Amino acid sequence: MDARRKFEVFFNSIKQNLVQKSNSKIKESSIKNFIKGLLPPIFTTFLEHFKNRKFGWKGDYVTWDDANSEAKGYDDDVIIHKVKESLLKVKNGEVAFERDSVVFNEIEYSWPLLAGLMLASANKPKGLSVLDFGGSLGSTYYQNKKFLDALPHISWNIVEQKHFVDIGKKDFEDEYLHFYHTVEECLIKENPSVLVLSSVLQYIEKPYEILDGLLNHDFEYILIDRTPFSFDNQDKIKLQVVPPGIYDASYPCWFFNKQFFIRFFISKNYQLIEEFEANDGKRKDCIFKGMILKRND
Repeated sequence: MDARRKFEVFFNSIKQNLVQKSNSKIKESSIKNFIKGLLPPIFTTFLEHFKNRKFGWKGDYVTWDDANSEAKGYDDDVIIHKVKESLLKVKNGEVAFERDSVVFNEIEYSWPLLAGLMLASANKPKGLSVLDFGGSLGSTYYQNKKFLDALPHISWNIVEQKHFVDIGKKDFEDEYLHFYHTVEECLIKENPSVLVLSSVLQYIEKPYEILDGLLNHDFEYILIDRTPFSFDNQDKIKLQVVPPGIYDASYPCWFFNKQFFIRFFISKNYQLIEEFEANDGKRKDCIFKGMILKRND
């Protein structure tokens, strides 16, 4: 009998014994919590390990194609429907915050990212124009809207995949929030001084090629958030398995070499003003970070 099975038998035997001996009308969920409180920390850690090991970041792949061959992919229609429904609730004031299609009753701010936006707006008396690359249907915009609304003017421009742009234009676009299929299309109408890259670079097969193209547009500030960096300063390709409670999907993902990542921006005439730990925090093999970068004059 393997370790997991032994633990399940042990756990169930305790639970059944307590249920049989208890004459109260305690619900089974309460009994589970009671048992959990009695168990030594090593057992609860063991239980959580097995509960969560199916999800998260798996493997070390040589190439992106290797990881992609084991990915289940995802259903675009299902994901965008969930994101749309969640962000419509935010837009309509029914909930406070959305992240990765999950809604929250309280905004979890990325204060350093917001500080970067306020810094970028400090010398913009006419307001701020932002290009949010891969910005979904406006997650970061709505997250920071209370503060953005205090600026003389805000133009938040999202460049996304076609299905996001189509829904964004139909259900979310207004005087301040705009959606575009390409960076070039955006630049015809806007002159953004800030580039936001939040939880996007790690999902691009060739992120530095994309960055090369983006940085040709000489943004004054670049704000990076929710980006994973390996602890051993090596670029790694992982398979990210999303918990089905969010949506059923798995896809390749980069853990970046932080030193090389920063050197890349320095080579493009940017200076690192600050780096910070993102709200996603630390995982077993990586830490999620953000950065505020400014173009050298």
